[in-house]
Amino acid sequence: MRVVFDPLARAELDDAVAWYDTQRQGLGAEFRLAVRDAVNRLQRRPLACPLVKADVRRMLLSRFPYKLLFSIETEYLYVLALAHHHRAPDHWIHRRPPK
Repeated sequence: MRVVFDPLARAELDDAVAWYDTQRQGLGAEFRLAVRDAVNRLQRRPLACPLVKADVRRMLLSRFPYKLLFSIETEYLYVLALAHHHRAPDHWIHRRPPK
């Protein structure tokens, strides 16, 4: 099943990659790879991810303190947010997938 990122989730990804690159050269690329790995895992088994609110599920990233918050739509998985575990973790609550 294909994965679609909300534009705000895509911006969160880009911002996190840029921040990690300021911490150490190449760390942003490692973060992006961890996101790609999480996307691959949720594509294989989206129902294995726990529900966190209504129909929104959570996939934790390996190694980094972030989670993908997504919903299972008819034809795709919709990533609503890429959220840090501790920095405003519920900032995405108002977001909804397009219908």
